[in-house]
Amino acid sequence: MLASGCVGDGASSRDLLRWSEALAGIARTGLGFTKSLYERERFEEVLRVAADIRVAAEPSAAASEDADGIVEEWLGQVGDGVAGYVTPKIAVGAAVGNDKGEILLIRRADSGVWLYPTGWADVGYSAAEIVVKEVAEETGIEVEPLRLIAVLDGLRLGFTRVPLYSLVFQCRPVGGELRAHPLECSDVGWFAEDALPSPLAGAERWRSQVFAALRGESVEILFDRPREPMWREG
Repeated sequence: MLASGCVGDGASSRDLLRWSEALAGIARTGLGFTKSLYERERFEEVLRVAADIRVAAEPSAAASEDADGIVEEWLGQVGDGVAGYVTPKIAVGAAVGNDKGEILLIRRADSGVWLYPTGWADVGYSAAEIVVKEVAEETGIEVEPLRLIAVLDGLRLGFTRVPLYSLVFQCRPVGGELRAHPLECSDVGWFAEDALPSPLAGAERWRSQVFAALRGESVEILFDRPREPMWREG
């Protein structure tokens, strides 16, 4: 989880991380398209600045992650041409509700944070197929996707350091037995809205939407509205 405190003259850690990822994305895209040695040097310098910002955003991680290492990691991800155009990754999440109005949540083994089942969008599957696959793998529960209820920016939610868009589907359970994936999840369970576990990633953003959908209410697809101005606000 990202810290929500402020750094410097009021910029939050989340702001710094978002600015770092934006700069790094611009620089890596430039490196993917340019053939100019001069431009490559400039873009690499931008990456170094972005890495310094990221380290400043998460001082608690500085001991295990230095700016030079971050730059090397970013440079290793640079492709050529269209393949080098840096865009957010796509993750697919499942808001699964049972007959008691409870939601299915997992506790991630890597961070200890609770969240609805979610996973990267694999090539060869539709988004709805990813939902079915991920929920079964992470929780042992078989589900049927019913409708798309949210498209959310993971960085804005503050539950990821990787730029991503999360597509959240409402699902209903149709079988299986509850069990946590031995590597990806440290716990799994059903939770009522008034008894949610902590820490719960991004709940202030999706909680009302998800539980309204699970109650069968008609909901519009939730998405992140444009900020005013778009760059400066978290």
